[in-house]
Order: sequence, then structure tokens, then C-alpha cells
Amino acid sequence: MFLAKHHYAIELAKHGNAVYFLNPPQKDAVKNGVEIVKSNVVDGLYLINHSISFSYKIKFKWIGLFHFLMKFHIKKIEARIGKKIDIVWSFDLGNYYPFKYFSSSSFKLFNPIDEPLNKAGIDSANGCQIILSITKEILEKYSHINVPKHFFHHGLADDFVSQDKTNIVKDNLVRVGLSGSWLRTDLDTNCLIKIIDENPEIVFEFWGAYKAKENNIGGGSDKDVELFITQLQQAKNVVLHGAVNPKKLAIEFQRMDAFLITYDILKDQSKGTNYHKVMEYLSTGKVVISNNITTYSGLPNLIEMTISRTHNNDLPQLFKTVINNLQYYNQPEFIAKRKMFAFGNLYSNKISEIEKALNSN
Repeated sequence: MFLAKHHYAIELAKHGNAVYFLNPPQKDAVKNGVEIVKSNVVDGLYLINHSISFSYKIKFKWIGLFHFLMKFHIKKIEARIGKKIDIVWSFDLGNYYPFKYFSSSSFKLFNPIDEPLNKAGIDSANGCQIILSITKEILEKYSHINVPKHFFHHGLADDFVSQDKTNIVKDNLVRVGLSGSWLRTDLDTNCLIKIIDENPEIVFEFWGAYKAKENNIGGGSDKDVELFITQLQQAKNVVLHGAVNPKKLAIEFQRMDAFLITYDILKDQSKGTNYHKVMEYLSTGKVVISNNITTYSGLPNLIEMTISRTHNNDLPQLFKTVINNLQYYNQPEFIAKRKMFAFGNLYSNKISEIEKALNSN
């Protein structure tokens, strides 16, 4: 499953840049510590595979020592690249790679996409020269850092615009789409199962990992998660597709009549502020039914969401109301508005926006 950092790396390479994507360390898997390989995704994109010669556990006991050791590891990575790094673009919320250890001639861009949940997430910004994020709430957490800050919506991959619609077969059933990792512990699973049970005539199609081996974005494996997956597998009106590539996902989304989001805001790592999947849903033009999302408040006809910031008690009824009035919620005017909003946030456009932000500072 591609995340924002993957999409930005690809788009930067498409724009003619040499992009070096730093993968997570692989324990004892890389000869001499650092290797660089060409990506098969797009020309100009290189993957940095690396292993460290010390234990990550040091970070949690002696952060000073950990950073001292990382200083030399970062220098090793820069030496292996062998070129001047113009921009260090970091999504790191774990404070693993301090900006100060990269070359002083590199511009330091910090881009927190997820909510910083601890001190490490805040300290990760130290030494940056600009901060970009997808929610105003996240930017406020870095108000003490005296650098320019900019809000940017989540981006949309080209696959969700250029999809081939010639082979799309639509039947008379009402189909509701959901995507993401279904192993996450911040889903409001009780609410979702309630909606599925109360609407047996609706087909709910799930894309994304529901087995641990398919998952690359974290999640749980406790009994509650296992029970939830079992409930989905046993429901007669649920289809579990598993993880698929973005191009296939974009095509499959075209068969949907609506999309559903059910996070527990009190547990949600994004705190109900913004989700990447929203932009992908909106690209179809079809109605999105969701728990409260602050970033989309005050933007009528984009998302139909609950008002509460503490519970989803009203979501099952909201779902029924929207589904029973799909002709209204999916009227051509609303569909066109949602598509226009999503297509205006293509990653290719985001690169241009970010260039403007950098040049203005």
C-alpha cells in the first residue's frame, strides 16, 4: 500500500529529480551497511537499503548515544549516495534521523502526515527549515518551532484519474466501498458491524490487508481484531478483496455507489482530522459517509459526516439516510464537485504547490 512518502518520491522522480528513498533498516540484510538500487517504478528513483551495526533498543534507553551512533550512519548514507543532497524531505516521527546530522548545505523539509503522539514526534522537527502537513491541528503542535508552516491537503495518485473504465461492470445492487488496513485497532468496529448487519441488502466491499502478512502500515493482532475479521468473513453481504495495487483499486472503486469511513476518533491516530483515503473516494464523485473529519468541516457536499467528536452513535442512521436517498447525494452537480476537488489535489499538482512554498521562504 503506497503512502504519501511513496507517492511524493515517485512524483519528484517524474519531475526529473534524482530521488533517494530511505527504506527502514533491514537487520543484517545489507552488505557493508548501505546499498543503493534502482527502483523499477520510475526512472530517477533509487532505493536505499541499509542496516545499522547497533541495536535500536539503545534509542529508548540512551537517546543521546543512539543519535551519536546515527550521526555516523547518516554520514555513511550520504557518502554512499556520493552527490550533494539538495533537499532532505523527512516524514520521520520517531526522531531516528536528526536533521542536524545531514549536510549543512541541504535544505531540511519536515512533513508530518500522521499525528505526533509523543515527544519523539515533536523532537523530529528540530533542525528543519519548513514544515508541511495535512492538518492544521498537526501544524499547531509545532508552533514553538520558528520556521514557515504550510497546510496541504492529502494528494491523489494519477491512477485515480486515468483509470480505464471500459471494462467496469455495474449491477443493480447498491455497493459501498471501504479501503485501508483492517488490522488497525482504532477502527470503530462495533459501529461498522452494526451498519453491515442493519443493511443486509447492501454489498460492502473491503480493500486492504486483513491478514498480517499483507499489511505494511501497522495494526493489531489482538482478540478484538481477530473477532472483527471473523465477523467480516462470516457476513453474507461482505466481500474481502485483500490488498491490491493502486491501479486496480482505482478501477474497482468505479463500481461503488458510496464509500464509508468508521474510525473511533478517541482511538484514531489521526484524531478524526484527515484521512488519505478520502481523496481517493472523492475522485469517483460518489458520496462519502463518515465519522467526523475536521479538515472537511465547512465544505458542503463533499462528505456526509456525523457532528460528534466523541462517538459514532449517529453514523448508522446517517448511513441509512444517505443510502435511501442516493439519487440526491449522487446527483451530477455533487459528483462533479467532488471530482474537481480531488483532481485539484493530484500529487503532480502538489509538487508544484510545494515548490511555490519553498520559493516563498
